[in-house]
Amino acid sequence: MPNTPDTISSTPDSVVVQFTPAYPTGIPAAQQLDTVVQRVESLPVMETPKVSAPTIHSRGPLYDTGSMSLLLMSMLMIVVSFRSGYKYIENLGSNLFSVRKRRENAFATHTMGDMRMMMALVLNSCVLKGILLFYAIGYFLPQLRAEMQAHVFVNVGVLSGACLAFHLLQNIFYGTLGYVFSDSLSRRLWLIGFRASQSVCGLLLFPVTAFLLLFPSAMEMLLMLAAGIYLLVKIVFILKGLRIFFNKISLTFYFILYLCSVEFVPLVIFAISLVKICTLLQS
Repeated sequence: MPNTPDTISSTPDSVVVQFTPAYPTGIPAAQQLDTVVQRVESLPVMETPKVSAPTIHSRGPLYDTGSMSLLLMSMLMIVVSFRSGYKYIENLGSNLFSVRKRRENAFATHTMGDMRMMMALVLNSCVLKGILLFYAIGYFLPQLRAEMQAHVFVNVGVLSGACLAFHLLQNIFYGTLGYVFSDSLSRRLWLIGFRASQSVCGLLLFPVTAFLLLFPSAMEMLLMLAAGIYLLVKIVFILKGLRIFFNKISLTFYFILYLCSVEFVPLVIFAISLVKICTLLQS
């Protein structure tokens, strides 16, 4: 019989089997035969990714339904009025620069389409200025920024309404000055130039506002560009008034007085009033 690790002893009365373990110290690990273990051990260990603190994106008009609805409404008015009032846009250049006191030009009959287009452009300009002022006040007055971003539509709506009210007050003021100090023809040319300047300002401010909504990180540069556009359009309008009314060197003092009392002081008062209004809104 072959030898086995078990030994058998027999007696006349019983049979005793004695078991001897083949691996008294335990079964050795056969890693060289375990391909699954080898594959698992050879796999790269995934490290915990290093991440930075989450960045909180500030809420602005782009993510506010009310503000965007206000802007889209003003743009929709331009689209709807374009078919019957496109001639007004064609004449923006002459309305802004021309000072020829010809009766047929100054008293030309404006259609209802032209009036609707003018009002749509002015309204769009006021809404764009309101959005730009929202960013400007938050930039120059950081203490108001958080509260303004918590109530975006209220602030944008109030600022846009304030720009519209300021436009109407300017229109009344220029009309009164033209009526008191000049003839009706010059007054009409002046008012046409003012309305054309506001329309052109809105058209030029639209791409700047769009870039500011999409790229608020470039706020400083875009706000400076918007201020430059507003200043340039204002200078063109002032020069038109100078060409209409001030045709003598002796009137230089009156021109300086006009600049201070009509152009600069109301603008400063308007800016201070906007800061006061925004401060009250956040309180």
